[in-house]
Amino acid sequence: MKKIIIIILGVAVVGGYVVYKFKFLTKSTLREQNSGTASAPRANVKSNSKIEIENSQPGLTPSLDNKSADVEVVAQGLDTPWAIAFLPDGGILVTERPGRVRLVNTKGQLEPMPVATLASVKEIGEGGLLGLALDPDFASKPFVYLYYTYSESGGRTLNRMVRMKYEPGKLGEETVLVDRIPGAANHNGGRIKFGPDGYLYITTGDAQNPSQAQDTTTLAGKILRVTDTGQAAPGNPFGNLVYTFGHRNPQGLAWDDTGRLWATEHGRSGIQSGLDEVNIIEAGKNYGWPTIQGDQTREGMVGPAANSGPAKTWAPAGAAITGGSLFFGGLRGEAVYEAILDGGRVAEVKEHYKGQYGRIREVITGPDGRLYITTSNRDGRGNPAADDDRIVSIKYN
Repeated sequence: MKKIIIIILGVAVVGGYVVYKFKFLTKSTLREQNSGTASAPRANVKSNSKIEIENSQPGLTPSLDNKSADVEVVAQGLDTPWAIAFLPDGGILVTERPGRVRLVNTKGQLEPMPVATLASVKEIGEGGLLGLALDPDFASKPFVYLYYTYSESGGRTLNRMVRMKYEPGKLGEETVLVDRIPGAANHNGGRIKFGPDGYLYITTGDAQNPSQAQDTTTLAGKILRVTDTGQAAPGNPFGNLVYTFGHRNPQGLAWDDTGRLWATEHGRSGIQSGLDEVNIIEAGKNYGWPTIQGDQTREGMVGPAANSGPAKTWAPAGAAITGGSLFFGGLRGEAVYEAILDGGRVAEVKEHYKGQYGRIREVITGPDGRLYITTSNRDGRGNPAADDDRIVSIKYN
């Protein structure tokens, strides 16, 4: 089994059946995120700690498959971090939802001043400064791509993707590439990632208007595929920016070793929450929202590779694939989820660190092979510790 990496902030004993041995070396704390109720307080965890399972009750599956984990708090004191990206020099950029881009420098220190503050950002509900991506040819094209919520004159809420040139310690003027994506207080999507084909993939939510998801002439409730200048990528199925449709609020994107694209997506919310999804994304496909949910079927629509069921809520966020598994953050679920992949299907979904770290937003693999996770406990739905929010990395040995 390949070594994997995850992010932690807290400790727990499950019903007294699993006994954990902890070795604490330095300080740390963590959390998770998404739509729903406020989270309960969690214990502080020490960074670079080792966690060992000594024994377990027969018949129980321990929540840690490996014997130990080293944990490192990369940054703390952030305000609702949404996405991170790794600079070639070893620095880390991170978006904060109120509209700031922050830098963790090559010494591992969070710079006190933002590298950019985007004045047009409108932080409303789930909206604000969200997705972040670096140009794959960053050495010759040092561009940073950002997705954010804003208001046009008259007060209508929209989203856009912009590009800014990176210079050490600062970002230049923004150039708007994709504009007037429908927005609202909730369901703004916001994940942007370059695919192995060199094109940018953008997730958009239905902007709390479910009918838009089924309309391929609008940009809401979609996964878009565009060039690095914001034009429709060649081969797009509808002759516009739209790659797939029928989405409610997709949040995570990750490609496996075969080039297959996986996405996480929020299911219904409110009293009837649940039915969160993991989907395999294929060009031109209709993923059913709002017509079908969960295990429902309809001709011409694609059901999820896995869903949380009607009684369980993940509120899935950022996603990364490593070691044959798709790892994704849980916001309302307050856990790190591991979807074990078997070719084009999900064999099993495991839940790690339930209730220990709060709301988890970003999950991404770093250049060092570790898994990096951000908490989102200051988003108005969590219960932040004094030094939240955080970026944490974990490597299991």
